[in-house]
Amino acid sequence: MRLLYLLFYVVLNYTLRLYFRKVKVKNKPDFYSSTIYVSNHPAAFMDPLILAGFNRAIVFFMTRSDVFTTFTKPIFWTAHMIPIYRKQDGVDTKAKNLEIFKKGSDILLGKRSLLIFSEGVTDDVFVRRLKPLKKGAVRIGFTALESCDWKQDIYLATVGCNYSNPEKFQSDLYLRNSEKIKLNDFRQEFESNPNKIIQELTVRLEDMLIADMIHVNDLDACEFTEQMMMLQRRGMPEFKECKKAIDERWSDAKSLIDDFNESPKKYLVLKEEIEQYFDNLKHKGISDSDFYDAFNNPVSKLDFLKQFLLLPISIFGAVHCGLFYYAIKRFVEANFARPVFWGSTKLIMMILILGLLNLSLFILLPSFVGNWGTLIYFLFIPFAGYVAYNFKSFIQRIITGHKIKKMNVSELMKERVSLSNKLKEITPE
Repeated sequence: MRLLYLLFYVVLNYTLRLYFRKVKVKNKPDFYSSTIYVSNHPAAFMDPLILAGFNRAIVFFMTRSDVFTTFTKPIFWTAHMIPIYRKQDGVDTKAKNLEIFKKGSDILLGKRSLLIFSEGVTDDVFVRRLKPLKKGAVRIGFTALESCDWKQDIYLATVGCNYSNPEKFQSDLYLRNSEKIKLNDFRQEFESNPNKIIQELTVRLEDMLIADMIHVNDLDACEFTEQMMMLQRRGMPEFKECKKAIDERWSDAKSLIDDFNESPKKYLVLKEEIEQYFDNLKHKGISDSDFYDAFNNPVSKLDFLKQFLLLPISIFGAVHCGLFYYAIKRFVEANFARPVFWGSTKLIMMILILGLLNLSLFILLPSFVGNWGTLIYFLFIPFAGYVAYNFKSFIQRIITGHKIKKMNVSELMKERVSLSNKLKEITPE
């Protein structure tokens, strides 16, 4: 394990568990195995972070080549990242990728694993949908088998990344690992017709991934299906009152979306009404979650007491993290046109910038509080930042709820209740 990967492996487990409210991993893989993991790619930089931090397997990442520069190449090398070339990169992709396939083979034959985002690209905004997979993962596996004369076992597996919302702090994450496919079992088919078996296995990987994620067949229906889950207060989006485990919420969402994919017409009769409702909310400058919470999940006395008791920590976190957070937030949102990159980029920059700045503590503090006291202080800073962010969200919740209650929204609430009841009649339990 190289240095930067080891650092990320340790640091990300801590910081990502603060970023996500709940994390669940199904079928954690082995640390070391000759396996090619194929994952969906819904959330840009966040996907490799969470898979490195939570999924246990030590992997080398296949990463688009255009992010490798003279400056980043040595950094990415220590983080287990390998360039993969695409047609739009303006190079001889066939020749370049043959070299990469050879590197991939060496990694697999060394009892280590690869992680490939075979969709190739991420959508501009987060959607619950799998794009067609490319064949590179299967090709690399067979290349490795040919190079060792089929003497070593090489495997394929998929990882479904399921977020409630990767761009939102304190959202939830559910990773689902599939059973493995042993590529050696397909030697006869490969030697008889390699293109055919590569295509068949790629389709099989697609089916395995779709089974382990929420997949909306029609890209244009992704927003509508999300709105249906929000109106029913069930499924993968975040709901304050929901006490269900994340795997149960995933099952609810899976049931609804699979039913929609199979019988869209019974839902689409409500599409115009639902879109009009959300347009009305947008016109008033409020979200459905804030609207619902203002009347159904009011701030309690216990919430006030909790925030009061945590106020000293919130102030500590605001001093150490607040100014940096707002500077990073402004920079990222001004320089990254695609919102899907915002959450992960802010997180990476906070880790790197705050981490480097606060390393000065190890020079200044040991003489006052000792080495262990300095380490505890250093590790306490991210937690304090998390508490400060929650305090800010708490204040925003109070202000937003008060603003909504002053509006004339009684008819809008009746419309919401009506739409929720109509959906409940046609949605499977």
